[in-house]
Amino acid sequence: MNGPMSNLGGGGGGGGEMADPQTMAAVKAMQTVMESCPGKTVMSGVMGFALGGAFGLFMASMQYDTPLASNPTATAITSLPLRQQLKQGFKDMGARSFSSAKNFGKVGAIFAGTECCIEGYRAKNDLANGVLAGCITGGVLAAPAGPQAAAVGCAGFAAFSAAIDSYMRRPSDGD
Repeated sequence: MNGPMSNLGGGGGGGGEMADPQTMAAVKAMQTVMESCPGKTVMSGVMGFALGGAFGLFMASMQYDTPLASNPTATAITSLPLRQQLKQGFKDMGARSFSSAKNFGKVGAIFAGTECCIEGYRAKNDLANGVLAGCITGGVLAAPAGPQAAAVGCAGFAAFSAAIDSYMRRPSDGD
């Protein structure tokens, strides 16, 4: 087993050297942060932002894969010089990517923070935590559109969370 808590002798020769106290303290501090609700919330938000940015960039690039003749603003774009077309295309891709990144980051942070708080309150780690967190997340995200949208968002996120959690919690083939 190689890792920060394992022997640093290298190569499995059994050198017997242990990690220095500074490394052990850094590992302990990192574990403490990652086991806290604020740490999980921030990490999920950052990772959601990164994933959303990549997803948004991919989806925005797919728009330019379609023929320009089917796009109503195609004449305005095709009349520009190539350099301006590229500049406008990259600017649009960046804006779409940033928009997706913000949305994914928000969803990840709200869900992870809510699930962690629910798990801490209930002192259980089961399927209900994810379902409740999904309901709260969906309701909060859809709330500006009204109570009916909040209820549909709650049900949708809860169902999706239940499906993902039940799939992830199923016993593996090796068990």
